[in-house]
Parts: sequence; C-alpha cells; structure tokens
Amino acid sequence: MEYQILQHKVDGAVATITVSRPKAMNALNTRFFDEMDSLLDELSENEGLRVVVITGEGKAFAAGADIAEMSGMDSKQGEAFSRKGQAVFNKIENFPLPVIAAVNGYALGGGCEFAASCDIRIASAKAKFGQPEVNLGLIPGYSGSQRLPRLIGRADANYLLFTGDAIDAAEAHRMGLVQKVVDHDLLMEEALKTAKTIASKGPEAVKLLKKTINQGLETSFDKGEDLEAGHFGSLFGTQETTEGIDAFLNKRKPNW
Repeated sequence: MEYQILQHKVDGAVATITVSRPKAMNALNTRFFDEMDSLLDELSENEGLRVVVITGEGKAFAAGADIAEMSGMDSKQGEAFSRKGQAVFNKIENFPLPVIAAVNGYALGGGCEFAASCDIRIASAKAKFGQPEVNLGLIPGYSGSQRLPRLIGRADANYLLFTGDAIDAAEAHRMGLVQKVVDHDLLMEEALKTAKTIASKGPEAVKLLKKTINQGLETSFDKGEDLEAGHFGSLFGTQETTEGIDAFLNKRKPNW
C-alpha cells in the first residue's frame, strides 16, 4: 500500500510509526485506519522485529476523529466508522509484539483511544489527554467507553468520559493512563530506550507474555492462572529458554 499519512522505519528490532497529518492535527480518518491496518500486517511479517513505537508529527499524537469526515454521516455510516476504528485499535492491542505510544502532544477523543490501545504510554510533558465526545453530543466510538475503564478504573474513566475535560500528562500519569512523563525533547529518546530494553529480552517469551496478559484479562482469575501455567510450561525445552537459563547460570548475556 502507498502510505500517505503514516511514515515508518525499521531500525534493527524496533519499528517506528509516525502519524503525519500535522495540518489536521493528525485527525483520524478512513485513510488513516486503512493505512494502519495494512502497515500492521506488513510489520507482522518482519521476523526480526520485536517492538513497535507509535508517535505523531507536530503538536498532536492524534487530536481525535476527523470531524469533517463525520459531519455528513448518517447512523449507518457512523456505526461503520466506529467499527472500523475499533477493529484497527483491537489489532494494535492484539498485535503479537509490544506497542509503545510516544504521546508527543494532544491525544483527545479517538487519539486517546488510539494511545489506550497500545501496551505502554510514554508522554511528553506537553501532552494532553481527554475524551471530549460529549461536547459534540456523541460518545466515544473506538472502544473508549470499554477500554478506558478497564485500563484506569471506572471512577477516573467516568470523570474523563462524562466531563469531556482534558488533563495534562502529570494527571494522566496519576491515573495510570501514562507510565512515564518526560521532557518533550527527550520523548523519542525515552520511548526508543524502553523499546530497546524490551527488544533485549527473550523474544518468544515477550510475545507469549503479551498474549497471556490479553487473554487472561478476558477471563476469570482461575482460568487466567491455568492459561499462565500452560504457557509457562510450553517454553521449557525451547531453544530460547534453554539459552536464557544457560546464560544466567554462566553469568553471560543471552544470545537470542
């Protein structure tokens, strides 16, 4: 696919995706979702890849869904636009590799839902988060009403969803929406540092861990424990685990 909105590069085990629609504050439109869907498929075929970092160009990570595109929609079209966004963000959440959101600026509405679909969020001190859909007489359309309460708890999610207020990076960190806040100029450095740390771990273990976490959250604790034990056991005897244990016992770095 020819990418008009998304820029991407692969440096060793880390891929970086940049949403590049700065004049529209990286607003999320149909073209964005089509490109992201295609790019995720492309990256999933790269066997040397271990982590993906996503950021935005300019003042926004993504300032929300494209209101201009939404303005002429009827009920059926609105539902289809919602389902398209849900499908792509679910694809990010269930992507086999860890995905880090490097939130450089505004992450509002669909942009906040976009960041929430990633596994880890590192924010610039200039970042702003919010779900302002109620200001337009709407509700979130890209799983915000479902993913946000699961991610940060019902009470904080209710506050963001019902008030439509924007919060700064420090408050997002307090809520648990963001895992780390750094100076704006250090954002990509920190995100890539985190990505490289993850990339240095056992690659199959990291993939299986993400799968175990995601699947476990959708079931009971007891069933999640069964899932964990099975996946834990499945790694024994593999080349990766054998190498990891041997490296530990012999006080050397593993050769994955």
